[in-house]
Amino acid sequence: MTFALGLEVCAAEPPAILRGRRFGLLMNQASVDDAFRYAHAVLDAALPGQLVALFSPQHGFFSEQQDNMIESGHAREPRSGVPIHSLYSEHRKPTPDMLDGVEVLVVDLQDVGTRVYTFIWTIALCMEACAAKGIPVLVLDRPNPLGGEILEGPLLDPDFTSFVGGAAIPMRHALTVGEMTAFLNASLGLGAQVEVVPMRGWTRRMLWSDTGRPWLPPSPNLPRFEGVLCYPGQVLLEGTLLSEGRGTTTPFEVLGAPFVDPARLLDEVQALPDFPSFGVTLRAVRFEPTFQKCAGQSCGGVFLHPDPRRVRSYRLTLALLWAVRRLWPMHFAWRQPPYEYENDKLPIDILTGNEAVRQQIEAGVLPTDTLREEAWRAAIAPHLLY
Repeated sequence: MTFALGLEVCAAEPPAILRGRRFGLLMNQASVDDAFRYAHAVLDAALPGQLVALFSPQHGFFSEQQDNMIESGHAREPRSGVPIHSLYSEHRKPTPDMLDGVEVLVVDLQDVGTRVYTFIWTIALCMEACAAKGIPVLVLDRPNPLGGEILEGPLLDPDFTSFVGGAAIPMRHALTVGEMTAFLNASLGLGAQVEVVPMRGWTRRMLWSDTGRPWLPPSPNLPRFEGVLCYPGQVLLEGTLLSEGRGTTTPFEVLGAPFVDPARLLDEVQALPDFPSFGVTLRAVRFEPTFQKCAGQSCGGVFLHPDPRRVRSYRLTLALLWAVRRLWPMHFAWRQPPYEYENDKLPIDILTGNEAVRQQIEAGVLPTDTLREEAWRAAIAPHLLY
């Protein structure tokens, strides 16, 4: 079966919920069809005159803004004049005024399959706002680029709920955005009326590279699919003072700091008995970020070359953090708040979803990736579409 996105299925056969109804659309610059046409243009052509509002997630409508509370402003779509409401600004949840005149909210966002990516939490807040006004939500499904089979990381502890983790899900969750929307609506009791337009020709074994579509960055620091493969683990670096490669051309594919000796770090991690199971080849490197952490400084570290079907980046990054602190305890440090609107808890704790990882690393213990897979798979089973 030929692969088709939910957007393309919807445009070819608009569902009954959209016929004759004014709709808003949550999207960004990665929301395109197979001809690189933006979702708002595709739907306006299929349903002329019905689009009345646009909404953008973190990083902005064109995904140009950087991370961590770098907010984007409201705007208007230049050709149609339709308002673009930023949901990463003074509000992260649509206000009643933003939803005035909207009879259906359509969602077309490319997720990256990782708990701490904020798009799914923006969708959850949209569902909450729409439920309060009796507005149905229609999700145009897109692939989980990491596939729908492999899981990583423990469930988030509810005490560490934040804008980078709003429910008890694993770090690598194996759900498409449509499946996740249905799961969050049910598990959080949001009470929204949710419909999903499924993809055609997608199976749970498929990675992004199997779709035949080029990868478009949904945010500025995931320009390559290789970075997406590394992201479930490497995003933990945001909770440290180590560079995750922002300010280089390969963010999240590299780790380092000025004090790191690349060869020592490489030897330390490769000597671990579990290293072959991480599904990654490491290469000793030096790099110099042009902005953010370690800007203008030569950093020693390692470059990650993931095996797409074997990579377990969460387990790898836990080992890398453990090794860096073990080798350079006087230099290694955790990042301090604020981080993604959390002013009290340490960023590493809300990223991992608990205190255990930090406490184990501080005690010199190599953390383990603990997840009761059977329980998670049972919880999501009613919401699987593929």
